[in-house]
Amino acid sequence: MERIALDANGHRFDAIAAGPADGELMLCLHGFPQFADAWTPILESLAALGYRAVAFDQRGYSPGARPTAVDQYRMPHLVGDVLAVADALGAERFHLVGHDWGGAVAWAVAGGHAERLRSLTVLSTPHSEALTAAIRSDPDQQARSAYMLLFRADEGVAETWLLADDAAKLRGVYQGKVAPEQVEAIVGRMQAPGALTATLNWYRAMADNPPVGSIIVPTLYIWGSDDQALGRTAALATARNVEGSYRFEALEDRSHWLPDECPETIIALLGDHLRSAPR
Repeated sequence: MERIALDANGHRFDAIAAGPADGELMLCLHGFPQFADAWTPILESLAALGYRAVAFDQRGYSPGARPTAVDQYRMPHLVGDVLAVADALGAERFHLVGHDWGGAVAWAVAGGHAERLRSLTVLSTPHSEALTAAIRSDPDQQARSAYMLLFRADEGVAETWLLADDAAKLRGVYQGKVAPEQVEAIVGRMQAPGALTATLNWYRAMADNPPVGSIIVPTLYIWGSDDQALGRTAALATARNVEGSYRFEALEDRSHWLPDECPETIIALLGDHLRSAPR
């Protein structure tokens, strides 16, 4: 596994990479609250298949890409980061996979820049229009999304809550599905000055995000039935927002933390999807 730095979109992003330099690029986007190394087992498997597999610490997570203004975390900036990172890696077209917030960014990249993608894979996160509709009409999703009100509160409110009592609430977010040593590493990085605020700014900026639109890229969407934040209504409704080839996989008794909880299953599904994607 290589550790690299990428200068893109006016920032410097920390990244990890594996696989041949001339392989098709597979770009992996992490969610909250995690970093690029959440993808390590999947990167290694993709590299073994001949892909150039890269995951980067996104805006707010990389110390060199940590603007202070909330509006710098709106979706157009996050999408711009992905495209600029792909450019820095020399990839005109690439495969994209995202989890949690990384999945939301991946949907937005596919919706606005289909010509750049060979394939799209999203873990956990439904299409934004499906999720918005569910939040408006589905009591179950409304209850699951209630935490967002806290995360979108003024700076300092969610930070204090998450980090109190030796970051007890932050540690609890992972439901025991993420390895303890990984949790400790994440907590340590989130306690750096400005780090947690920067990552929470994704939530504070979300009200101004533009619509994603329909998806025409070959798409695989994987969702766990025990996801504490994202319910079945939006997961099933996502199909209505995909016009291209689409495969939906519901993993029963699996949580939100799919890359950590069942990497072998994700790798198998992702491998099938990549083999079927047009070149």
